Amino acid sequence: MEFALISLLNGASYGMLLFMLSSGLTLIFGMMGVLNFAHASFYMLGAYFAFQVSSSLGWWPALLMVPLLVGLLGAGVERFGLRRVHRFGHVAELLFTFGLAFMIEEIVHLAWGRNAVDYAVPAELDGTLFTLFNTAFPVYRGLMIVVSAGMMATLYLLLTRTRIGLIIQAALTHPEMAESLGHNVPRVFMLTFGMGCAMAGLAGVIGGNAFVTEPSMAAAMGSIVFVVVVVGGLGSMGGALAASLLIGVLQTFAVGIEWRPLAALGPGAADSVLQQLATLKLSQMAPILPYLLMVAMLIVRPRGLMGQRED
Repeated sequence: MEFALISLLNGASYGMLLFMLSSGLTLIFGMMGVLNFAHASFYMLGAYFAFQVSSSLGWWPALLMVPLLVGLLGAGVERFGLRRVHRFGHVAELLFTFGLAFMIEEIVHLAWGRNAVDYAVPAELDGTLFTLFNTAFPVYRGLMIVVSAGMMATLYLLLTRTRIGLIIQAALTHPEMAESLGHNVPRVFMLTFGMGCAMAGLAGVIGGNAFVTEPSMAAAMGSIVFVVVVVGGLGSMGGALAASLLIGVLQTFAVGIEWRPLAALGPGAADSVLQQLATLKLSQMAPILPYLLMVAMLIVRPRGLMGQRED
């Protein structure tokens, strides 16, 4: 019981971090039709910017300032880069964001080096929130859940209960009509892209010190984020939330289980590869479980958990 409850809480905190990151990518794709390959790079910039700001001003100012900085940077990328290649189609957009990811990584190497930086959890949050059985649940993981839930609620209210949310949705579905009503559709797209990047920056502030802030963090998280988006359904915010929690809990539970799921391959197997597979524990297979889930989802339900079928 203790293992199940603690794994569920840790999986929920990790899953909410994944949602914080994947929701920005889902917003950009759902509103603009752009699959941003550099999205995880903005997550990395959020972590490095937070490290820099927190070293001089403290962590709480970084929590407020860094998402705005990353959002402004994302808006500039859309205005002066992505908008110029938009007329050449989706392939040009993919190539642009793919190249942007490499460029951001090299900038990080030049500015902060190739080793991990000492971006730590602030002292006032480095404690125990509560003790369940004999296991302590950290304050910072509780904060991750609270900030992610707050961001989710704010985004939902913004898109469904405010005038700017209605304008964003109108610009996506009927851009000519929105423009004829006096709305600047390119500016709406710029704000949407900046908003999605700001959400990635917020995830970097929260997740950079919970894990490790180093130059390969974008590549490590980027692949998982795309798995979340595919499993949840492209453009579906609810699907992104469900997939994030599912993958977070799945990986967290798998890490603590020593069961050998392929043990039946071992007895009598002449092939050494099969014998080696038979010795693998579920905890060793945890990193590949999200990708196996994605493959299964593409076979069984290609549109994802909550994706809409395109007729």
